[in-house]
Amino acid sequence: MNDKRPVNLDLSTIKFPVTAIASITHRVTGVAIFLALPILLWMLDRSLTSPESFADLKELMMTSLLVKLVVWAILSVLLYHLVAGIRHLIMDAGVGESLEGGRRGAKLTFLISVVLILLVGGWIW
Repeated sequence: MNDKRPVNLDLSTIKFPVTAIASITHRVTGVAIFLALPILLWMLDRSLTSPESFADLKELMMTSLLVKLVVWAILSVLLYHLVAGIRHLIMDAGVGESLEGGRRGAKLTFLISVVLILLVGGWIW
């Protein structure tokens, strides 16, 4: 029996590489998009039911700080997931498959996502 193996693996002490963080974040944002679907479908329903319900939703989005924050969070998750998905498509084409290419691609994914998230935040606020 090997006595040197860890008994309790503490994930908080492990330093993940940037590629792992990008991959995990991509999966988490996919789950977040799935969980946000009811909110988005409710907003779509409200916007299409009648001109009055559209006006009510528009007013709610203009006046409620919480609604703006929720919409910004959902759009942020969508943007990151989109950028990471495009990165995966580029990698499927054979670009950036090396270790260094993967690191660069992950860092670029984070950078582009932050820029887009800030831009959409400025548009919402």
